[in-house]
Amino acid sequence: MTTSDRLHTTSDRPEGASEQFGATAVDVVSADAKVVRKATVAGAIGSFVEWYDYGIYGLLVTYLAINIMGGAEAGGLFLTNVGFLISFLARPFGSVICGYLGDRIGRKSLLATLLVLISAATAAIGLIPSHAAIGVGAPVLLVLLRVLQGFSAGGEVAGAMSFVGEYAPDARRNYMMSFIAVGSFVALMFGSAFSAVLITALGDDAMTSWAWRVPFLLAVPLGYVGFYIRRRLEETPHFVALREQRTVARNPLREALTSPRHLKAIALTIFLPSLNGPGYYLLFVYMPTYLKTSLGAHNFSMLRALTVTAFSLVAIAVSIPLMARLSDRIGRKPVLAGSAIAMAAVSYPMFRLITTGEFGLACIGTVVLAVAFSGHAAVVHTALAEMFPTSVRYSAYSIGFSISTIIFGGSAPLVMTDLIESTGSNLIPAFASILTALITLVSIAFLRETKGRPLATS
Repeated sequence: MTTSDRLHTTSDRPEGASEQFGATAVDVVSADAKVVRKATVAGAIGSFVEWYDYGIYGLLVTYLAINIMGGAEAGGLFLTNVGFLISFLARPFGSVICGYLGDRIGRKSLLATLLVLISAATAAIGLIPSHAAIGVGAPVLLVLLRVLQGFSAGGEVAGAMSFVGEYAPDARRNYMMSFIAVGSFVALMFGSAFSAVLITALGDDAMTSWAWRVPFLLAVPLGYVGFYIRRRLEETPHFVALREQRTVARNPLREALTSPRHLKAIALTIFLPSLNGPGYYLLFVYMPTYLKTSLGAHNFSMLRALTVTAFSLVAIAVSIPLMARLSDRIGRKPVLAGSAIAMAAVSYPMFRLITTGEFGLACIGTVVLAVAFSGHAAVVHTALAEMFPTSVRYSAYSIGFSISTIIFGGSAPLVMTDLIESTGSNLIPAFASILTALITLVSIAFLRETKGRPLATS
């Protein structure tokens, strides 16, 4: 009987009973419901802080272009979007180092430290002197801080998902983990609303002059709250079990990268989330800039663009827990496949509505896309976490997902801006969404159903 076979036979085992993994008996003592809820809240709040920090960069990209790059023209936006891409290029370094540390010393302390790093880097962006004051030094500082953000985020996503997943009960794992995804979209919603309030209250001139810095500086108190909550939690039961039985991997990176089984799973971790790029970064992070710059400021001011995005963020934040519950009942694969098919079907007609330049039609288009994407957003990270055993989960998951994000996510704003300008077609994002939906759909065929099964330990 293989390790995975042994895991399957324990799916109905009473909580806290012993699981056999190889020759070593590993007791995973389940946390009580109160502790599980605290872990879920800690994961969601950490996700909120991280994606607030990341999101406002995309939301305020026009003001960054003016102040840091010296102009909002296409060249300035191009350079600012390069800053967006650079943070994603730094992710694999963060994923390798943080994944190694997370699988060696544990999840809790590392995740708290990462939250401090990404919050400090974000706040520092709000303190960069303008291009007029220090010239090329401004974009250089921006790039360096984006590298630090990317490094931190490279270890955050897989770490937070692993942390909550290793606390959650088998039958409700996707539902509990889905609140991390909800936290990321609520963070973008908060960033959009906060930016919209500043623009309304202070005006575009004040935003261009100094107020664009305020959302970045808000990362300081948000980061402190997230750090405080994470530091008060205990290590996950699954990692504690490894440590007590002295089965923690001595070199989790080598174990992950030399095992054919893990390498296949890492490859799937790269391609399965391909829809995440257009789904997340184009629909929510890049959308305000797309509406304002690609469709014309006469159709969408930044305030109206942020309002359109806010409607879609509300829709997806409500839909994600519902899709996660459905996944816990019928399986990961059906929900992922349904979402990929829906995105492939509605992307072109919905972007046609968006590109009319009509506010109401744009709201309808983005909301429909958000609901179609919600199944993917709710389930994909749970599916990825369930592919790997606890001994290498942080390392292997981080590496695969970081590479996926570079290919399909980090380059999205830069590529979209360039393609729209060179082709003259505002429907380029629709084609990107359809293509990545098809890649995800093909990848699902290689995915093993893991609904309700205990997490593998080694």
